[in-house]
Amino acid sequence: QLQLVESGGGLVQPGGSLRLDCAASGFTLDYYAIGWFRQAPGKEREGVSCISSSDGSTYYKDSVKGRFTISRDNAKNTVYLQMNSLKPDDTAVYYCAARGYPTATLSTRDYDYWGQGTQVTVSS
Repeated sequence: QLQLVESGGGLVQPGGSLRLDCAASGFTLDYYAIGWFRQAPGKEREGVSCISSSDGSTYYKDSVKGRFTISRDNAKNTVYLQMNSLKPDDTAVYYCAARGYPTATLSTRDYDYWGQGTQVTVSS
């Protein structure tokens, strides 16, 4: 059974860091583009970052550029989202998703498989 499981969320103070992990089971991530998305209360789910499987190209939402870094370890079948200099506006449930194409996008409509999400709360 194809499954994505996120971990690493939690409560952090403004300016702090967290690393989110997205572990895949039941399939190999090598051939899938992976995206990280988030959804805050009362807001639509939005793309935060993504990474292609073809050439490792990465893309970021403007508001997280320079603060977040996406990476993948195909040997561990895991994708990471390193989040630094966190702000209260980053508070949301974070989801990872897999797309059955090599090119990544930040559109939720392009992804086929989703994890259950992990809560990130940035507050003092």
